[in-house]
Amino acid sequence: MLNSPQLPASIHQEIQQLAKQQTQPLCAYLYDLDALEQHIKQMRHVLPKNVELFYAAKANPSAPILRTLAPYVDGFEAASGGELTHLHQQQLNKPLIFGGPGKMLSELEQAIELDVDAIHVESLTELQRIGALTQRLNRPASIFLRMNIDIGDITLSKLAMGGKPTPFGLDEGELNNALMYLRDFPLIKLKGFHFHLMSHQLEVDRHLALMQRYFQVVKEWQKTFSLDELIINLGGGMGINYQNPQQHFPWMEFCDKLEFLIAKEHMQDWKLRFECGRYITAPCGYYVMEVLDIKQNLGENFVIARGGTHHFRTPAAQNHDHPFVILKSSKQPTISHPISYATATLVGQLCTPKDVMARNQHIEQVDIGDYVVFTLAGAYAWNISHQNFLMHEPPVFHYF
Repeated sequence: MLNSPQLPASIHQEIQQLAKQQTQPLCAYLYDLDALEQHIKQMRHVLPKNVELFYAAKANPSAPILRTLAPYVDGFEAASGGELTHLHQQQLNKPLIFGGPGKMLSELEQAIELDVDAIHVESLTELQRIGALTQRLNRPASIFLRMNIDIGDITLSKLAMGGKPTPFGLDEGELNNALMYLRDFPLIKLKGFHFHLMSHQLEVDRHLALMQRYFQVVKEWQKTFSLDELIINLGGGMGINYQNPQQHFPWMEFCDKLEFLIAKEHMQDWKLRFECGRYITAPCGYYVMEVLDIKQNLGENFVIARGGTHHFRTPAAQNHDHPFVILKSSKQPTISHPISYATATLVGQLCTPKDVMARNQHIEQVDIGDYVVFTLAGAYAWNISHQNFLMHEPPVFHYF
């Protein structure tokens, strides 16, 4: 059962206080910055000593989130010129790395001018463009080559970013040509290799097998091509389990076993790097919708609440029923239409049957004016949503 009564008391209080301040039915994002800080501190504490942790800003680029994370991460990853500009403007005083396919010439020039820690090169064309820019600007550029490699019998996760044909990264067969190009561009420095083949990873042993594959293939490349000291960016992809919030990717177990793997593969003197997004910020966010109407249609109950997938696209994008909690309102509804111990589908205000947050869910009790609180809403939520559809008002954003 997804809807659980377990909600931190602080969230209860913040929602009730926020509701009292509104003249319209409540629709809001709440972000618990204290919880976020504790989470990132714990993640950092158990990392092996030679592993850096970057934050992938695409997951949630809001300024309070970035400022909370800045003291505890080694840097930030941008995946567009717009994100690069935004991160630079925040003055976080941490290194920036720049990834993503289809980078425009203007974005590559921007990255070089900003002296980013590294550009993640996705293709030979991109490498040639960077080379030409370093010559024209007479400025150096540091790069990682993003590689899409064969991972043998390691099973892919729910969302595969590589290990099969994708738009991401260089084919291993192109590596020799890439290294040949570097000879023509002395202002480009190869800092290392970048991998990101799986997202939504929930299994520790499978992810460790992937790490081992990365270690072995890069050591082989270093030997074959007589490469200097290298950094390996191991990507991210640690999963949040929206179907069973008690079974997210076990970070502490993973880091413990990673330490042994690093020793086994003699990687202690290598600098390694993760860039995580969803796993860092998803647990700190909540999307709150006040119930506007409860109706039955052809035998099915529908709970219609203020907001929808134009604010919170996560369940539609991931094709899942999102976990939620029903919070009773302290206000007396002018119209009451409660349902108890019934099955209902939770929807928003949009004129589309796809505006569904959770379908056929058992609900102990809900009435008009109550609040549906969707947990795990701190990543890939507001920022990936079709916000202007139907021109509804945006939600309230509340950081505490």
